[in-house]
Amino acid sequence: MITNNPDTRSLEELAGVPNAAELEQLANEYFPDLTDSAYAATPAAPEVQNASAAQGVSAAQGAAAINQTPAFDWGHPFATYGDQPTSSAPFAYGGNSTDTWLNSVEAPAVPEAEFLSQFGDVPAAPTPATGYSPKVLSKTQAAENARPIDAPTSLGGDSVNKAGNANSGSNSRNESIRIGSKNLAQIRSDFPILSKQVNGHPLVWLDNGATTQRPQVVIDRLKYYYENENSNVHRGAHTLAAASTDAYENARNIVRDFIGAPSSQEIVFVRGTTEAINLVANAYVKPTLQPGDEIIVSILEHHANIVPWQLVAEETGAIIKVIPCDSTGQLKLHDYEALFTKRTKFVSVTHVSNVLGTVTPIEELIAIAHRHGVRILIDGAQSIAHIPVNVSALDADFFVFSGHKVFAPTGIGVVYGKKELLEAARPYHGGGNMIADVTFERTIYNGIPNKFEAGTGSIADAVGLGAALQYLSEIGMPCVFRWEHELLQYGLKELKTVKGLHLVGTALNKASALAFKLDGYSDEEVGKRLDAYGVAVRTGHHCAQPVLRHFGYESTVRPTLALYNSPDDIDALVRALKTFA
Repeated sequence: MITNNPDTRSLEELAGVPNAAELEQLANEYFPDLTDSAYAATPAAPEVQNASAAQGVSAAQGAAAINQTPAFDWGHPFATYGDQPTSSAPFAYGGNSTDTWLNSVEAPAVPEAEFLSQFGDVPAAPTPATGYSPKVLSKTQAAENARPIDAPTSLGGDSVNKAGNANSGSNSRNESIRIGSKNLAQIRSDFPILSKQVNGHPLVWLDNGATTQRPQVVIDRLKYYYENENSNVHRGAHTLAAASTDAYENARNIVRDFIGAPSSQEIVFVRGTTEAINLVANAYVKPTLQPGDEIIVSILEHHANIVPWQLVAEETGAIIKVIPCDSTGQLKLHDYEALFTKRTKFVSVTHVSNVLGTVTPIEELIAIAHRHGVRILIDGAQSIAHIPVNVSALDADFFVFSGHKVFAPTGIGVVYGKKELLEAARPYHGGGNMIADVTFERTIYNGIPNKFEAGTGSIADAVGLGAALQYLSEIGMPCVFRWEHELLQYGLKELKTVKGLHLVGTALNKASALAFKLDGYSDEEVGKRLDAYGVAVRTGHHCAQPVLRHFGYESTVRPTLALYNSPDDIDALVRALKTFA
């Protein structure tokens, strides 16, 4: 935990310092190795430099993450919704539950710096001159997109009328909320399905934990691919084969940049997070296991990060150990470390709980595993659309996620694995594309990542994933995170006004999910009533029965947020819930 900040001024005061000389003095004091004159550092405690060094991030990068130019404009960092100030938002870029975004100026230095460092002048797809050319994201745009949101001081209350239809002030309020390169009204207009009416009411999509909606740029990119580039990849001497291959491999490059991976060779396309975990379990972990060896998972896991390990354990005689959580739903790090023995071979843990919304402290989880010489997989299915991720800064061994959770098509997902680990793993599926040479006596496999991509993959869906990640990059993931956190705080405050409602999952460091129980009503009844008002939420056990049963439940009602959700959506949810009273 970062403490003992010698400068006691508020973030607003620090951000508003007009004197360039003073900024330079502060930068020299707290970031002595800062030499890039383009950056003016907001002061951070010396501990930041130590934390930065531990993760391979310079103090200069840490300063760059906070201020991109000497004239940095924070806008309204202490936006309030209704009467609830949100100035104590837990900072969760890498999942550190002890740091605070607004109360500890230095907290974002390490992970945000690393996240921003991924942005260069991203090249357009190397397609023919007449082909599809994705928008280039320059370093200047990336820096601009790192700016916090500008939000008005109040967005609660009367933003939606009793009929559930947005009033004339709703859109103007959304226009006043700037999230990186766009305002909220523009972002919402990018998603055509959000204009849909359901049961006579505007659609309020709060089922983002199950799947996200797709922006028009993704829909257009898929359409362009099928109309102009459709072909199999990696083989064929004709023009469309080259265009399709270029589009597919460019998508791989975009994924690499988005998660801060060192090489495109470390990006494997799969069908989704479920297949990704199964691939790692069977291709890398299973061959290393002997009876009595141990695999560690957490109590927070989705079934997709439990069942594959059970299957592997049944085949090998390995043992599964479980990291417990406290009463708020946060993992117990002391108990986690106590699980390690000489027989521990692998750890697989979620970044964000799909039920509770808990953001786990993955920096610590990774560091502890590595201290014991154990490799670790991070399930990023519920974090990839909400939290900036840099796998290099985290030193993650494996990181996996699904496209449909991050505004991309279904049927596409990603395994990031360190090069040496992927090279050591055996193929998961056999077939075409993953081979270099085949005889009846032996097969020579292709190198990574192709040796894990047997057969014809979801080419168009991979291209769509690239378009989705470019869309997010142009907005700026640090800004997406901050906006969603402020909206989450507003949602928590408003849900507490509903009689008989009990929130499930109250960890300080939390993202997206607002799961609850409502006294006197089944979850299915609540879900159906909400749907009658156009509000889409998920009900059931959410494929995470162990953690729900730990808290004494078989199911919950689970609204989940995304960057396009607005305070109006929260108001519509709460208003519909109050019809039960």
